[in-house]
Amino acid sequence: MKTKVDFPTINQKDPDGRRPDGSSYRVLVVDDSMFVTKQIGQILTSEGFEVVATAGDGEQGVEKYKELFPNVDLVTMDITMPKMDGVTALEKIMEFDKNAKVVMISALGKQDLVKQSLLLGAKNYIVKPLDRTKVLERVVSSLQ
Repeated sequence: MKTKVDFPTINQKDPDGRRPDGSSYRVLVVDDSMFVTKQIGQILTSEGFEVVATAGDGEQGVEKYKELFPNVDLVTMDITMPKMDGVTALEKIMEFDKNAKVVMISALGKQDLVKQSLLLGAKNYIVKPLDRTKVLERVVSSLQ
């Protein structure tokens, strides 16, 4: 019987979260739900991404982005949060860095806010509940 050792490259692919040089893409996760933050973190780190920071509201998210700039490759941003919502935070990040890559995360029924976010410069969006395949697909396509 043949084992995995006989086929060392079977099903092996490079992790989505790595650049061609092998370094990790760095992500800032902005969400007021600790559960969602943890879920996104687990999905991304399992593919080699590095979560450089998290923020619990839009205000903190903008501060963290400016603090970490230029060492953030992508931001995942919840739309509905206390203090400052994700759309306003997106606007402020885009004012600060017009090349920022932001993926919005929204609950169902927020299509108008998603459209507004895309017009303001968001690269993509993900709808809750989170689906691992969709999260990775949209994050990876936003980095291209």
